[in-house]
Amino acid sequence: MFSITRELTFCYGHRLLNYDGKCRHLHGHNGRAVITLEAESLDALGMVMDFSKLKRVVGGWLDEAIDHRMLLHKDDPALPFLRAQGEPVVVLDVNPTAENIAKMIFDFTLSQGFPVTEVKLWETESCFACYRRQR
Repeated sequence: MFSITRELTFCYGHRLLNYDGKCRHLHGHNGRAVITLEAESLDALGMVMDFSKLKRVVGGWLDEAIDHRMLLHKDDPALPFLRAQGEPVVVLDVNPTAENIAKMIFDFTLSQGFPVTEVKLWETESCFACYRRQR
């Protein structure tokens, strides 16, 4: 089995509903998505996938859809205010935890036809969540 991994960085804000820690407040992160692709065989160029294609497609989506936006649960009471101020918001059906954001990136990557097996989302220098393909 061959694999490649690409790291993509982006900034985002969020907060967690019904949480009793500091993350219940609006705050931001410099996120690092570490995306791994696997293949049984290599293409004609000897690659699992060109790193630049992963950056262009998934990195482009991160830049357009997630970077410098607030990721909030659909029931977050701050949503109407932020929208009224013209703030860029991404509304989720789930709490915007690192685990759920990693799955969101995994799902997008898979939907674009990439043979993704794992996405790690580093929320801080010492904390990350991971979502893997079920085997």
